[in-house]
Amino acid sequence: MSDMNNKIFSLEFLKPQYWALWIILLLLRILVLLPFPILIKLGEGLGTLLYHLNIKHRRIAEANIAAAFPELEANKQKELVKGTIKGTMITLFELPLFWWGSNRRLRKRFEIEGMENMQKVLAQGHGAILMGGHFTPMLMCGRMLAMDLPFNILVMPAKNKLFEAIMHHYRERFYHGIINSHDIRTMVKALKNNEICWYSPDQDLGGNNIVFAPFMGIQTATITATSRLAKLSKSPIVPINFERTKNNRGYRLKILPAWDNFPSGDDIEDATRVNVFLEQHIQKVPDQYLWVHRRFKTRPAGEPSIYK
Repeated sequence: MSDMNNKIFSLEFLKPQYWALWIILLLLRILVLLPFPILIKLGEGLGTLLYHLNIKHRRIAEANIAAAFPELEANKQKELVKGTIKGTMITLFELPLFWWGSNRRLRKRFEIEGMENMQKVLAQGHGAILMGGHFTPMLMCGRMLAMDLPFNILVMPAKNKLFEAIMHHYRERFYHGIINSHDIRTMVKALKNNEICWYSPDQDLGGNNIVFAPFMGIQTATITATSRLAKLSKSPIVPINFERTKNNRGYRLKILPAWDNFPSGDDIEDATRVNVFLEQHIQKVPDQYLWVHRRFKTRPAGEPSIYK
């Protein structure tokens, strides 16, 4: 067990600044006893409440959805914003299942297709970059997939030290390895060892290693690390789609065939290919994408922000 795990119950976390989180964790530990449909309903209920109370993230979602779906009437955009915030809050009530749900319980809610696509790639001996987007059921789908397919996850440490310690502890239990998302060297080493890295390249983190490529009809800052990682490791991109199923009864995950001719040598062409793949799934489940993230924060020179 790592030093981080050993510090979960350290004296540092008895400070008053962590008391609220300890109370939330206790409540979540109790909630894991509830039936799955009730957990989902609680998430939807909290999402409905926060739609009215969390003005900051509601406005981010409103700006994103207005930009990405200009063809939708105002009332349809509003419903999509509500659905997005509900989906985001469902993630909170999925946390106890992620941490404490048994494999037996979770398998009843999980469908997976395309495992043969991953086995075909691994037989080539160059590892695999399992590429998906930031959709709200990502946490649960990753946990469920790990029951049958060992893979590394790329993470950015949480700012709250207690929450980070707990997440690290359980991630170590479920995943093959944990890699800092900025640690390209370790990612490449894992891939060259014929391992799998789950990779999500669709957040706007600023920085220099970006190009502007179309995404939902908008010139969007897109990282070039996807091409660089594939080139350095000689690992294929294996796209993955996942979603909450109809009426939030469970989860479906589909591993698609590996991409040919990637990287192409053209960063904008590669970034566009990544974005088109993500768009296709967003159009299927638009309310499950993480629209509360400022996806269009970085703008081309001279172009104003869409967030007011």
